[in-house]
Amino acid sequence: MGTFNFQINHLNQFMQFYQKTKSPGLISCLGLLISSLGFSAERPNVVIVITDDQGYGDLACHGNPVIKTPHIDKLYSESTVLTDYHVAPTCSPTRAALLSGHWTNRTGVWHTIMGRSMIRENEITLGQHFANHYATAMFGKWHLGDNYPYRPEDRGFEEVYRHGGGGVGQTPDLWDNSYFDGNYFHNGEIVPARGFCTDVFFSKAHDFIKEKAAIKEPFFAYISLNAPHGPLHCPQKYMDLYKDQKPNVAAFFGMISNIDTNVGATRKLIADLGISDNTIFIFTTDNGTAGGDKVFNAGMRGKKGSPYDGGHRVPMFIHWPNAGLNQHREIDTLCHAVDVVPTLLKAGKVPNSAGVKFDGTSLFDLLDPNTDVEWADRFLVTDSQRVVDPIKWKSSSVMSTQYRLINGKELYNIKADPGQKKDIAKKNPEQVAKMRDFYDKWWADISPSFSQTTEIYLGHPNDPVSTLTAHDWLNASPPWNQGHIRRGDAYNNKKHANQRKHNGHWAVKVVTDGTYEISALRWPAEANHPINAGLPAGKNVPGSTKAFRTNVGQALPITQATLRLNGKDIETKPVTNKSTSITFTAKLTKGSHRLAPVFLHEKGEVGAYYVVVKKLP
Repeated sequence: MGTFNFQINHLNQFMQFYQKTKSPGLISCLGLLISSLGFSAERPNVVIVITDDQGYGDLACHGNPVIKTPHIDKLYSESTVLTDYHVAPTCSPTRAALLSGHWTNRTGVWHTIMGRSMIRENEITLGQHFANHYATAMFGKWHLGDNYPYRPEDRGFEEVYRHGGGGVGQTPDLWDNSYFDGNYFHNGEIVPARGFCTDVFFSKAHDFIKEKAAIKEPFFAYISLNAPHGPLHCPQKYMDLYKDQKPNVAAFFGMISNIDTNVGATRKLIADLGISDNTIFIFTTDNGTAGGDKVFNAGMRGKKGSPYDGGHRVPMFIHWPNAGLNQHREIDTLCHAVDVVPTLLKAGKVPNSAGVKFDGTSLFDLLDPNTDVEWADRFLVTDSQRVVDPIKWKSSSVMSTQYRLINGKELYNIKADPGQKKDIAKKNPEQVAKMRDFYDKWWADISPSFSQTTEIYLGHPNDPVSTLTAHDWLNASPPWNQGHIRRGDAYNNKKHANQRKHNGHWAVKVVTDGTYEISALRWPAEANHPINAGLPAGKNVPGSTKAFRTNVGQALPITQATLRLNGKDIETKPVTNKSTSITFTAKLTKGSHRLAPVFLHEKGEVGAYYVVVKKLP
């Protein structure tokens, strides 16, 4: 951004001259100088739009012959585009890397469930970096922890409007939520909303942008979407755009076209407010496609979850007129989500006050259209773990500009073979050895942190009443959406038909010694429903799949509840037909514990799906 730095230098020289002369007449010239340079003295606003499960090929501008994305296509034509930009193959890990500048496994986020989607408390997020210099806000999907100290409001975002868990209707979300007319968390309070979830999240972001633009306060708006992740729901008019496609494709593409409409509306708002020139607008996605690969996958192999490029090479468009990033320009340099934080800190003139040593590299100079940068080739790693503890080489890709080493065994020349069809490992043992050596060092660097379990805090004043959900069970396959809760998973599910003992637990950290009230529930508190009673099916919404709430809530023959702490059964109480929760009191000592209240039935036991904990006076 040579022009950008040139402008800053001239402005600094002007201010130094004014400090020496103190001439009032010079102040009237300041506006003219800034105007003539086309530069705003304010920090640039930052808007990041990141979608869920939308792949590189799920855009018309990338060659998809079916999908309709005119507004994102226009953004593409007016942006610097990173054509070899990579993320993790699944959502939470990508978002952790994007917000921290660290490898996903280092942040503690290598899964989307089982307590491994909570970003470590010692990670400094982009929101925290920006908080002292910007108004900060996030809208939509967080999926990096629903309890203190992992929530967005704990990590630098002053305005938060979100659903729970990894998607609308998942286990940590508000009960019976679906993609339409849901209830959401607004700065910790539950609020109702009307309309389709994506429209709602953008609408709330627009309110924030208008408010901050009106008072000329620089802002960072993180618009993080749950769409087009399943279940596949969207307004009917968007599905009607794809009547010739299979229902799932029509809904998936319809959700993307709805996002496209909202991207267009957001860019128009920013232009109408007169702040477009000094706003960094980023569009990207969190992993490869989940539903569009059969239509078009840009010649890549693999999709969401895959170590091949189709699982993790995604769009990255950056628009910033004041820095000359307002014309289509492609950069084919290999880069990764870990590069975003150091890049934006430099762009926003935000100091790295915490002294974070980033795994990524600033792309600031690379993006400058007026500067030729010699960019050394480097190795990058992405992997998909989705296990309790990471496994070396599991679903991994070591990447260089020319090569991809898959799972430590397969080697592909990505330039000559972008579809990764011809394994050339046997013919190139030296290249394989070189990339394996890099991975070995990378693994040795990050693996010591794996034993640092992310723990939910109990008794902290910032979260005096903590709600734990089965989504975060460790060591047990959790019911991660409300359809599973309704079906009574871990009791009725055939996969767990022979289960007699609940092996899961929540990893918790008690902040202070004291007496704690621990309530075990089968249904969430807001449902206010008896533990062993069933529930009727809820209403469906438009889409190709059924809403989670359309599952009938199965009655379970639960007779007792037991408080299990650190592997020991502390107390057992009866469950009556009217019991909505069973409450225990226990003295907990400061420090780490394994909390696992369970319900007893004739087959054995099932973990309490929800637990509410509060410290008594």
